[in-house]
Amino acid sequence: MTTNLALTQTAGSTAAPALDQVRILVVGDVMLDRYWFGDVSRISPEAPVPIVRIEKREARLGGAANVARNAAALGAHAGLLGVVGADEAGEEVAQLLASGGIHSYLKRDDAISTIIKLRVIGRQQQMLRIDFEEAPTDTVLRDKLMQFKALLADYDVIVLSDYAKGSLVNVADMVASARAAGKVVMVDPKGDDFTRYAGATVLTPNKSEMRRIVGNWHSEEELTAKAQKMRSDLKLDALLLTRSEEGMTLYTDGAQFHMPAQAREVFDVSGAGDTVIATMAAMLGAGASWQDAVQTANRAGGIVVGKLGTATVTREELFSA
Repeated sequence: MTTNLALTQTAGSTAAPALDQVRILVVGDVMLDRYWFGDVSRISPEAPVPIVRIEKREARLGGAANVARNAAALGAHAGLLGVVGADEAGEEVAQLLASGGIHSYLKRDDAISTIIKLRVIGRQQQMLRIDFEEAPTDTVLRDKLMQFKALLADYDVIVLSDYAKGSLVNVADMVASARAAGKVVMVDPKGDDFTRYAGATVLTPNKSEMRRIVGNWHSEEELTAKAQKMRSDLKLDALLLTRSEEGMTLYTDGAQFHMPAQAREVFDVSGAGDTVIATMAAMLGAGASWQDAVQTANRAGGIVVGKLGTATVTREELFSA
């Protein structure tokens, strides 16, 4: 599949696309999200904090792994390339990938522990989050880059999910290699330097990430000018700005398309960006237009924020009614 195929289909089709024919490779920071659910009935006598009596534990794929999980939930053929530790948490990630139908290309790094985000939930509200994280070693990252280039021929769309945890230090090389191979390259960016993503098909920053790069804006006109300049400077086909309660805006060459947020009760925004980029990747890979892809991704984001924790949207939820 070439990039043009994914971008030139006319807008307005209503039939559900053939997402099961799309092959998506997700690359980035792999995490394990752990949830401890419990009951809160009293305050600790040792400090003014609630006591949570844990009653249930649950583990889910997080970070780049959650993007792959979302792609697979939509029916796409999803593969995940990332780094975990040679530990129990890394093994749990591998098992969750297998049970989710995701093709695993995990690299095990003996020198680090798997990234874990532990959330303590009491009365259906997050009380505390504890993070465990270490950056991968250079040797493992070099092996990962070589495997990435070897895998390109097997996939249509490449999603680079950057959580600034050290797995995408070679992202510029990855973008260049994937684009040279004619792939659609989508990047969920992080940090204060987006130049390393130059040449990608589309970037999907949120408002805070955008402000960190271009500064504040005081009107839609100023935002549009800043967004289009970024898109042009980075040689992107498109820039998708996710704006939480304001919806999302897509900037392409000489045009923009805004989708207001879907009105619904927000329960948890964890991983919503993962759902958006996975849905866009699946839609573009299936040949949808930019507008169709953005509309569908916006709908998916609206659904997933109504669920607790890092969650997914199914094809049935997305295209029913």
